Amino acid sequence: MLRNLRGRLGNQETTISMTNSSASITSDAAGAAGQRRATVVAVVAGNLLLSLGYQLWRSLFSNFAVQELGVRADQMGVIQAIREIPGLLGFSAGLLALVLAEMRIAGFSIVLLGAGIALTGRAGNLPGLIASTLVMSVGFHFFMPCSSSAVLQAVGEEEAPRMLGRLSSQAALAALVAAGIVILGLDALGFRTLFYAMGALLIVGGLATLPWARRSVCSPRARRRTPIRRQYWLYYLLEFLMGSRRHIFTTFAIFLLVQEHRVTAQTITVLFVINNLIGTFLYQQFGQIIARFGERRVLTVNFILLIFVFLGYAYVPLLPILYGLFVADHVLFGFRISLQSYLQKIAVHPQEITPTLSLGQTINHIAAVIIPVVGGVVWEAIGSEYTFLVGVGIAATSLVAVQRMQAERRVLPGLAAAGE
Repeated sequence: MLRNLRGRLGNQETTISMTNSSASITSDAAGAAGQRRATVVAVVAGNLLLSLGYQLWRSLFSNFAVQELGVRADQMGVIQAIREIPGLLGFSAGLLALVLAEMRIAGFSIVLLGAGIALTGRAGNLPGLIASTLVMSVGFHFFMPCSSSAVLQAVGEEEAPRMLGRLSSQAALAALVAAGIVILGLDALGFRTLFYAMGALLIVGGLATLPWARRSVCSPRARRRTPIRRQYWLYYLLEFLMGSRRHIFTTFAIFLLVQEHRVTAQTITVLFVINNLIGTFLYQQFGQIIARFGERRVLTVNFILLIFVFLGYAYVPLLPILYGLFVADHVLFGFRISLQSYLQKIAVHPQEITPTLSLGQTINHIAAVIIPVVGGVVWEAIGSEYTFLVGVGIAATSLVAVQRMQAERRVLPGLAAAGE
């Protein structure tokens, strides 16, 4: 009888232990799901703030530099090269992620971005413009890898391209708001007041995002230092080429319109409005297109079209056609999210995504430091068309490189769990 009693007590203890274990697992799962939701909220809020501030800065910067400070093409190349220097330190975002949650870093980055934009309003000479641009750039470049990594760790492999596409659409919507501010407020308020007001908004908004993501999606103990793996060589190469391609657009396409065709800040802003209206509707579709057809096919078409865009910049003198090329260039740049989803597929471990994105940003900005200087010197020495022919070479090299992308998917347990 005693033996039976002990047996029943043992069974009850086992049942209680299993119940407690099941409750603990359920509680952990609920906590992880809540943390992923908080991360997504912080990503969306930060992405909107960054897009709002950066779009206003980008819409005004070239006209502000040329009209108020008399900046030349070679000087603009130097400014843009210096702006990209913080991107060379992108690997340090991966090191910071060892001790801080990605979205905490992103929140502080938005504060720095706002400070840089506000300081732009105080710039009265070239050194002051360079200094404010550098501060703004530190915030911008630390935000990007941390935000992207938080998304890739919080969602599954199938959902990642769609989520990145939705974020791009939301960014385009925020950029539309910034464009409206420029169109409606520039004549009444002037360049400097707009820079001051937007800088203040971003500082307050960045501080407000900090409580939303106090912990990382991945446990700190599981995080890894920046890996340099042979398996990632193609990702590294494409990041270098993307950094080169980017500045043909962001530095020299805008400068072509402003310097050679005397396009006003309001007209540049209208072009960005068109870009972002298109982006608001298309970028989410881009994510679905990438998910359906794969990164290799999408980027192949992207770079073929880009070759024709850069040839148009070089040889077409008609302003309406140049406007169309400017819009096409911006839209094609939206497919850059293909590289992030490609990295997610080839990553050896989920915890390597943050440091590898950070290292990729550093590689991207090695090119981004070189191209503005080289392009500006080429522009001044032999003509603007040769700067854009350099872009044609970059696009052709990228087209060859993407053919080495592997089509198969690699399922990572950590990422798969995140998407469930």
